[in-house]
This record gives sequence, structure tokens and C-alpha cells, in this order.
Amino acid sequence: MTGKTGTDQHPHSFFYPGGKSNVGRLFSLGLLLILVISCATSQPPPRRKPGHPKPYKVLGKWYQPLPHSKGFRQRGTASWYGRDFHGKKTSNGENYDMYAMTAAHKTLPLGTYVRVFNLENHRRVDVRINDRGPFVRGRIIDLSYAAASKLGIVGPGTAKVEVVALGTPVAAGGTRRTYRQADYYSGNFTFQVAAFINRDNALAHQRKLAQRFQNAHITVYDNGTNVYYRVRVGKATTLAQAAKFEAYLIQNGFPDAFLVAE
Repeated sequence: MTGKTGTDQHPHSFFYPGGKSNVGRLFSLGLLLILVISCATSQPPPRRKPGHPKPYKVLGKWYQPLPHSKGFRQRGTASWYGRDFHGKKTSNGENYDMYAMTAAHKTLPLGTYVRVFNLENHRRVDVRINDRGPFVRGRIIDLSYAAASKLGIVGPGTAKVEVVALGTPVAAGGTRRTYRQADYYSGNFTFQVAAFINRDNALAHQRKLAQRFQNAHITVYDNGTNVYYRVRVGKATTLAQAAKFEAYLIQNGFPDAFLVAE
């Protein structure tokens, strides 16, 4: 849903001075020139990559949705949207329910479940991505009123958060708009300790880690702009085991290590 902010205001409303003063004419003329230049220099759509969903354009900018949510983790500012959008269509065709545990994200696959951590008060919630946004610079996720309330950000409007993808949506009941949440407490887990743009640096780091840890390997991630070589180690089959090994890595020289569901 375009043009949302944490306070239900549209971010791109313009003020036009009243009357016929020269200042008003100059303002309007300047705005017209900006719009003309913007249209003349608008970027063509990015070339669609095999396996990637179709890109979309909002407020003059193109966005390329990710083909999957595996290994996704992001930090930034969260906002929320509520009553002004209640009952309106979301990007996946549902009616927005401000009391449901949902959220908007610019590139994650629609239907993905994510866990959102409030880095300021240490609360967390699990939500399902069913909308696109927020299209405000510096914000990474737009939460429903219910989710924002549980995270404690309704009052301040925004908060610093971390978003972690939990799993891929699974169709249920024969309809593509119904999803059930998978079991996130058992499965295959590994641990990311570093990421490189340079492949040779990633290989060197992997070889060094293989001397200390089992299952040292590299995964390749293409976000549509850059290719990253993610170095990972270890393996666990339960979330409890994974949490213990993640703590061990952090305490033994890998402060940025985090677990990843495979």
C-alpha cells in the first residue's frame, strides 16, 4: 500500500501558497519544473532476473521483490499504519485488518512470516507480510496497529528493529491466500559468521574456519543489486541447540554471528 507512515499520514502531500503572489507563482513554477525533470529522467524498469518476481514501481522508484526469504535478516526503523487504511486492499488482495498480526515490506515475498525485535525495549512479535511498503526513506517495515502495540511503538510511532525471516508461507485449505505457520523450533539450522562481496575473501575465511568448526560453507545471495558470499559454520536440529551454539560463537570471537534456518 503506497504512501503510508507510522502516523497514518501520506508522506508526499504538497503545500500550495494561496493568492496570486509572485512567491506563489515561483513556487508553483519550480514544482512544475521538478515534476517535468523527474518524468524526463525516470529510470526504466530493472531487467527481470530468472526466478525473481516481477519488479514494481512506487513514487518513481523501482523495487525488486526477493525470490525467497531464506536467510533474510535486516535492521532499521519500523513504523505502523492503522485506522485510515483499515478495510482497504493490501498488496496480496486481502483487506487490511489493523487488529491482525501483519506487516508491509518492500521486497520480502508476500505471505512470509517474520519475527520483529524491538531493539529499544527488547519486545518481539511474529507477523505475516501481506502488503508492500513503507515507502518512506529509512524505514524497513510497516506494522499493523496490533503488532505495533505489542512492540510498544504506537506512541512514539517508530522504533529501531531487527527483522528476521522465519519461513516460507505454506498454502492451506486449497486457497493461495491462506497460510499456516510452519514449525520453527525444529529443523536444520546453521550459523552465519561473515559476509563478503569478494568471493576470494569468502573462500579464505571459510578455509580458516574449517580448521575449527564443522560444516564450514559458503552460500551465495543476490539481492538484485549485489552478490554476497555468506560464510556459515555448524549445524543444529533444534532451536534450543542452535541458541546455545550461537551464544558460544558470540562469546568466542564472532560477535556478529546469528543462526539461520535452512
